Amino acid sequence: MAASICIEIASKNAWPEQGRQALIGLVIMSIRNLDYLFRPRSVVVIGATDRPHSVGSKVMSNLMQGGFQGPIIPVNPKYDHIAGLPAFRNLSALPTVPDLAILCTPPPTVPGLIGQLGRLGTKAAIVLTAGLDSQFTKAGIDIQQAMLEAAKPYLLRILGPNCIGLIVPGIGLNASFAQASASPGKIAFVSQSGALTTAVLDWAAENNTGFSKFISIGNSADIDFSDALDYLASDSDTRSILLYIESIKHARKFMSAARAAARNKPVIVVKAGRSVAGAVAAASHTGAMAGSDSVFDAAVRRSGMLRVDTTQDLFSAIETLPRAKPLRGDKLIILTNGGGPGVMAADALGLAGEELTTLSAKTRLKLDTILPATWSKANPVDIIGDASAERYAKALSALLDDDGYDSVLFIHAPTAIVPSKEIALECAPLIAASSRNLLSCWLGGQGVSAAKKIFSQAGIPTYQTPEEAVQAFLYLLAYRRNQALLLEAPSSQPADFSVDIERVRGIVKTSLESQRDLLNEVEAKSVLAAYGIPVVDTRVASSIEAAVTLAQQIGFPVALKVLSPDITHKSDVGGVALNLESVQHVRAAAQRMAAQINKAHPNAQLTGFTVQAMINRPGAHELILGVANDETFGPVILFGHGGTAAELINDRSVSLPPLNMTLAKNLVATTRVFKLLQGYRDRPAADLPGLYLTLVKLSQLVIDIPEIVELDINPLLLDEHGAIALDARIKVAPSLQGGADRLAIRPYPKELEEIFEHEGAKGGAVLLRPILPSDAQAYQLFLQTLALEDARNRFFCSLNQLPQSELARVTQIDYSREMTMVLVSQNKSENEAIIGEIRLATDPDNQQADMGIAISTGLQSKGLGSRMLSKAIRYCRGRGTAYMTGTVLVENSRMLNLAKKFGFTLSGPVDGIVNICLDLSADHPIT
Repeated sequence: MAASICIEIASKNAWPEQGRQALIGLVIMSIRNLDYLFRPRSVVVIGATDRPHSVGSKVMSNLMQGGFQGPIIPVNPKYDHIAGLPAFRNLSALPTVPDLAILCTPPPTVPGLIGQLGRLGTKAAIVLTAGLDSQFTKAGIDIQQAMLEAAKPYLLRILGPNCIGLIVPGIGLNASFAQASASPGKIAFVSQSGALTTAVLDWAAENNTGFSKFISIGNSADIDFSDALDYLASDSDTRSILLYIESIKHARKFMSAARAAARNKPVIVVKAGRSVAGAVAAASHTGAMAGSDSVFDAAVRRSGMLRVDTTQDLFSAIETLPRAKPLRGDKLIILTNGGGPGVMAADALGLAGEELTTLSAKTRLKLDTILPATWSKANPVDIIGDASAERYAKALSALLDDDGYDSVLFIHAPTAIVPSKEIALECAPLIAASSRNLLSCWLGGQGVSAAKKIFSQAGIPTYQTPEEAVQAFLYLLAYRRNQALLLEAPSSQPADFSVDIERVRGIVKTSLESQRDLLNEVEAKSVLAAYGIPVVDTRVASSIEAAVTLAQQIGFPVALKVLSPDITHKSDVGGVALNLESVQHVRAAAQRMAAQINKAHPNAQLTGFTVQAMINRPGAHELILGVANDETFGPVILFGHGGTAAELINDRSVSLPPLNMTLAKNLVATTRVFKLLQGYRDRPAADLPGLYLTLVKLSQLVIDIPEIVELDINPLLLDEHGAIALDARIKVAPSLQGGADRLAIRPYPKELEEIFEHEGAKGGAVLLRPILPSDAQAYQLFLQTLALEDARNRFFCSLNQLPQSELARVTQIDYSREMTMVLVSQNKSENEAIIGEIRLATDPDNQQADMGIAISTGLQSKGLGSRMLSKAIRYCRGRGTAYMTGTVLVENSRMLNLAKKFGFTLSGPVDGIVNICLDLSADHPIT
């Protein structure tokens, strides 16, 4: 039993490519009709002209000179011929329906032209015109929105407006008004900036860099970064993707596309605009410290991409990542014939916060037998300036043979003793045969050009300076660490702790009904306690004498704090008194606080005081944990060095929820205070696992309670005995979204898990759950349990093993855009085995979910298919999806019978294919 989800099927003989599409299930609106943009068979230019120095003239010139083989059709009522080609007065006069239209006309004309193109059947357009978002129609709608509404009924995709255009060198398409063109290559470049686009083209021409696609998205009214990433991720002509980003509009869509693309090929980002001005008005330390640029950094890390600082760095990273071998660790050995360059490289590594590894005793002894007695005896390995090609090769072999190192930086300064070319010829074969990464730096110009060429032809990355080479190594480290984060799939529900959600909902509801957006200190600590975060017992006193009485009940010493809905940071107004050891001290402190606040903030409402036992934990670290809301990416989790000077110290890091223990550890490890928490001198290591769990609990709170928009725990005391929150503040606001819905990354939907007994499973129990990244090996084994006929029915080809890149895309899914549920045999005596799958790919409009299903051959006809399909239908109905569809080979009778059982309508067959469709709004019983 199997069904495919491939949509565009011409014949059963095209199974391999269709099988790939059926497997991945990415036939979604994001890439719908983009083939007409990137692979058009014909192009019409509306507003074409022969007038010099005009956009229409330059577009025609670029199209003619680029070598595009299809028809180029100019449209302009003022001309009979343009660039030597017959010109047409209007669209109705066109001899054929063009695949792609390029618009170079004034803003008011654009919506009408887009509507005409849609009615003709054109499926893609590039709108070069600027100013659409600042001009309005007679109905008061901005022209850009009117353009989108004109395109929508026809699914006509639009690049722009206000863009330079598009270049696809592989097919000779230069649909742009750029001054330079691009040569063919394997790099895709996508930019929001038109000016930068032209600058990069000039740079690329000078450096012999080619492109598969060169895309200027401009205002990205329709096609945005997410759409481009979705298309390029599966583009066989593209090996690496470069992005120049100024802003992101739809965080979840962007994260979903970025994570999907980064699983398949390197994606490198440079982003302009590092301003944190938006944090000034934040009500909490967390809001002020979680700047927008830091949040974007966090998004890049979680998406598996690599961020660089400059456009020059973009191409430096491209020199490195596609040529890199798998990096297993962070240990770098430097091999050089000069002490100075080696020290420069070591300094660059240290300044970046990485440590230079130590030579192993075994390798050092081996080098002693190879090198002169005056060699450095340490890393960097200085083999002395008179090093011959043979000495280089022997020393390099010794380093490459040591399994304790991950990468080697090869540095050579030219000498008059040995030609650099001889050294390159001797060493290149050794490097090519090794599994280690080697980065090279040939210092100098013409004298080392031949050596550089030899290394480059051997696929060895080469850099101008030691610092550039070290930066490349740092890129490898960052990329490896970011890629590892892609494998993490935090759950939507707590697994290792319990929470009292209803208690928190009650507290938040009371606050909102009282029109208070800030919880008081006791309420805030009650919220934390409900999620298992230790807090100091805090009591409320409505008067000075009541505070004195509570202090006596608690026992001295105590801490006293002012309680006011109008005062956020109590320490800033003298509203905190610590180590009060008597009744007199408490009374005097309360009187002083009341007087100070009345003087400095006469309009502030003083509702009382909080009294708590003084927590004395000598040597404990003061930390800050918090939640802030980013305008683009939604909730973020912050961790850093806490206390009253938290913002001045500015040692913090942010991460996007959801978190698990691994992601929490990664968040903490990116701060300076992490080294202190690990212990030093006579200070024992703090309870780091307890800290990680606290961060996970905070993440769960964000998922469960969408009304929480800001939260501070400052300070959180942490030592070897554990953590305790001394102070907390929480800001709330009404929310129409569910907690998980506002996250940029949807958590693993644990609520969908379902266990049931089944006679076909070993041990009797079967778990039906969403797929996980850790299922990769089990999924490969599952494919091997399918008979050839079943594999053909499911994938339209005889498939029993996947390449690693495709396997990653199958098992590392984004739960917000697609869903794969697997049946897992729950046999305690064996590893979990996947025995079935059902895959759903939903378009962004949530109109259609394409379905594919497969069950191990030996377990078919036992009701498992019905169980999975029933679950999938309930899931889609719960999301409000309109239709579930699929494509089935006509000979696949089991799947067709299952579809009939569940009320699918069948159409066809056409070319041996039956299309099935279920109206999810219909009240058909689910069995």
